[in-house]
Amino acid sequence: MRTLIVDDEPLAVERMQILCARIPALHVVGTASDGAAALRLCEALSPELVLLDMTMPEVDGLGVARGLARISPRPAVIFVTAHDHFAVEAFDCDAVDYVLKPVAQDRLERAVDRALARRDTVPPVEAEPVESPWIEEFWVPHRSELIRIAAGDIDRIDAERDYVRLHVGQKDGGGRSYLLLHTIQRLEDRLDPERFIRLHRSTIVRRDRIAGLKHDGLGVWSAQLVDGELLRIGRTYLAKAKAMAGR
Repeated sequence: MRTLIVDDEPLAVERMQILCARIPALHVVGTASDGAAALRLCEALSPELVLLDMTMPEVDGLGVARGLARISPRPAVIFVTAHDHFAVEAFDCDAVDYVLKPVAQDRLERAVDRALARRDTVPPVEAEPVESPWIEEFWVPHRSELIRIAAGDIDRIDAERDYVRLHVGQKDGGGRSYLLLHTIQRLEDRLDPERFIRLHRSTIVRRDRIAGLKHDGLGVWSAQLVDGELLRIGRTYLAKAKAMAGR
């Protein structure tokens, strides 16, 4: 793949060139030290892949990714950055992957494999792309990398100050949770309301995890989850909960 490296740190560019030289599938056609230069070079060199830093002066990585949408054919983008809190915005830009610095050789190779797989996937001619208005996946920091979590695999979301905690795998009796830098209000606006419902100012639940509603008296209601847990429903969200039950 014809590859452009974009980073405002010369040492980072040099390291990335060394890593790319060890991957036979890549051919580095150029480097750029800022976002504006990256867009100019993309138009001039027609790279198939852009290894893109996130934080740069003037035009940042997100700005470059959005600008690439106007280029045809559009190159694949792999973000390479020291910051894990841009992951949601990055994948809104249809990034192939999000690799954290310092970049390990095997981690970059996995990201490139994803880019190659996307390039080699030819959609059926008759199929028209339908873009969902709802978020379909999350990339969350875990140890030294980011893990992809499909929205449909999330059982519950709890607010924790400026973060949200995504709970997955609870139906299997175990369950894991991951922290993501995001507010629960912004997340609620981007989740499919046919699949998720907010029950409390600090809790969103996947609808099929709710087994029933329980009236506790004095206007207080709780949602009983399929695992037996009871979650109190906030008054602000009670009407939606009852509407879900057809009341």
